[in-house]
Amino acid sequence: MPSILSIHGGPHTDYGHAFMHEFQLFAARGYGVCYSNPRGSAGYGQAWVDDIHGRWGGPDADDLLNFFDRCLEAHPRLDGNRSAVMGGSYGGFMTNWITGHTTRFQAAITDRSICNLLSFGGTSDIGLRFWEDELGLNFHRRADALRLWDMSPLQYVENVKTPTLIVHSVLDHRCPIEQAEQWYAALTLHGVPVRFVRFPEENHELSRAGRPDRRIKRLEEYLGWLEEWL
Repeated sequence: MPSILSIHGGPHTDYGHAFMHEFQLFAARGYGVCYSNPRGSAGYGQAWVDDIHGRWGGPDADDLLNFFDRCLEAHPRLDGNRSAVMGGSYGGFMTNWITGHTTRFQAAITDRSICNLLSFGGTSDIGLRFWEDELGLNFHRRADALRLWDMSPLQYVENVKTPTLIVHSVLDHRCPIEQAEQWYAALTLHGVPVRFVRFPEENHELSRAGRPDRRIKRLEEYLGWLEEWL
């Protein structure tokens, strides 16, 4: 059974014990969906939330990959050689980060993602404060710029080999579409198989509150990419 590692956004949100139609759709199509609440997630106390402050792409990435390994061990039906990583918002950041640091996944889907922490600071509707809150850094300070670049997936794009579907909404002001455009351009320049799907008139909430036909189209794109590469 092909397997999916799904990463939630936030990062300070969490997956819970509730119906999620996307996971049910993937399962109905024969995919095993693995999802967890790595460090930074809500639900396990403030210390767990704070443990990634200033170090996105560190312990959170370790937690996710270690969790996926445990899933493969616990459920032998899951095929680690036919696996995909996906996520939206912070989950999209982490998808980009992971594919820049490992080639273990055969497909990636990055949705409303972040790839360049420096340009995000100057374009997002929360850019003035977000990196200060999350990382103790800010894009307008020279002393912080290199540290923000070190945590930007774009710095590691030369390592990416994973075929990647990029999904983004044109009116997304939380994670502006320029982030997707940079990731698409960089992957294209490095010869990585990539497809960029842009949704007009939609914002950061497409997957939850977008126009119904566009929400369906988004999921069709997901399934098409998984079927092509897994």
